[in-house]
Amino acid sequence: MRILILGGAGLMASGTIRDLLSDLSCGITEVVAADFSPDRLAALQAEIQDPRLKTRPIDVSDKADVMTALADCDLCINGVPTFAGHQMAIFEACLETGRTYVDYGGMGVFTVKQKACAAQFEAAGVTAVIGLGADPGLSNILCRACADRLDSIERINLYWTATRLGPESPVLEPPYAVSTVLAEFSNPSQQFLDGELREVPARGGVEVVELPEPWGPTTFMFSQHSEPLTIPFAEGIAEKGIREMTWRLALPARDQEAWIGLVRAGFGDFDTPITVPGGTVKPIDVLQAVMARNIEKQRDKIPEGEGHEIHFAVGHGLWQGRATVVTARVIGRPDPLYDGYVDAATSMNMSIAVQQILKAPLRPGVWAAEEYFDPTTYLAEVRRRRYQVTIETRSVEAE
Repeated sequence: MRILILGGAGLMASGTIRDLLSDLSCGITEVVAADFSPDRLAALQAEIQDPRLKTRPIDVSDKADVMTALADCDLCINGVPTFAGHQMAIFEACLETGRTYVDYGGMGVFTVKQKACAAQFEAAGVTAVIGLGADPGLSNILCRACADRLDSIERINLYWTATRLGPESPVLEPPYAVSTVLAEFSNPSQQFLDGELREVPARGGVEVVELPEPWGPTTFMFSQHSEPLTIPFAEGIAEKGIREMTWRLALPARDQEAWIGLVRAGFGDFDTPITVPGGTVKPIDVLQAVMARNIEKQRDKIPEGEGHEIHFAVGHGLWQGRATVVTARVIGRPDPLYDGYVDAATSMNMSIAVQQILKAPLRPGVWAAEEYFDPTTYLAEVRRRRYQVTIETRSVEAE
C-alpha cells in the first residue's frame, strides 16, 4: 500500500505517519510525506527513521505539482488545514486522477459540497471517505454503534472533552490548528433539530453533563462540526426516524476562557487582513507567530501534565419495543504509546481508517465514516491502541 499524505509534516499528519509505520499497522509499503517546508520534512524524516518514509516538497496551490504527486499512490490523505483553502481542489484532483481520497474533516466547511459529488465519484469508480480523524471520524463510528443498537431513534447527542491534570501551565497551547479552535468558538453551527438542519449561534446549546473523574460536571456547547451534516442522513440511521443529532465540545475550563477571550478581542475573524504599520497582515498569522514564540520562549516553564479525553455518543430510542439509551464511549488516558503525538486520537484514527479502506474492496462514491466502516472491526483497532472503549445499553423503564 502506497500512501501520499499532503501536508505531511503537519501536526496531525506526522502523527498519522508515525502510526502507519508502527508495529500496530501492517501492509504499508511506502508513505510519501509531501509538504511545502523542506525543513519540516527533513525534521520529520530524522524523527521517524523508517526506510518506507519518503519525503517530497510540494506546492498544493500548483495543480500540476499535485497531479504529479498523485500519479504514484494508492491513496491520498489530505492533511492540509481546511482553512488554507485547498480542500476542494485536492478532492477534485483525486477524482480526476482516480485516486482514493480521505481527509481529517474540516468542521463541515466543505462537507455538503463533497457529498454532492457522490454521483461523480461513483460514476468514475473513485472512492472518497471524508472526516477521518477523531472528531469527525471516531465520533461518527460511535454514533453508528448507538444507531445499530436501536430499532428506532429519537436522538443521538455527541460530545468530546479533554482535561489536563497537574500544575497549571503559564502557556496557552492550541490543542489542534489555531484556525480550527477559533472557528469552533466564533462561527455559528448547523445542528440537526426537530428533523432538520438548523443554524444556531456560536457557543449556544450549553449543557452540563456529569462525567466520571477526572472530569466531573462539564459544561458543553454547540460548535461547528460535520457530524450533524452526515449522520442523520446516513443509511441505517435516517430511516429509523431520527429527529435530533447534535455535536458539543468542552475544552479545559481555563483554556476555553482564553480562546473565548481571543474571539471577543476580534480573532474570530482570523483571515481578513488588517492594516498595521508597515503593511497588511492576517490576524491568524500574527496570533500563530506570537503563540509559537511564547511556547518556545517558555518551554522550560511548561509543566508535565496528564492529558485525559473522552468521546461519547448517547442514543435515545426504542429497542424491542422498550425505551432504551445507548452510550458509546472512548476514553484516552496517559500512556507511553502516545508520546510524540500532539493528538494521538486524531492521528491514529486516520491511520486505522486508511488501513481498513485499503484492506477491503473499494466502494466508489463519497462517504462519511458512519457509512463506510463496520463499528465492531473499527473499534477493535481503537482498543489495540490502548483506548478504553465501552458500549452500554440500558432500558429506561428499568430505572
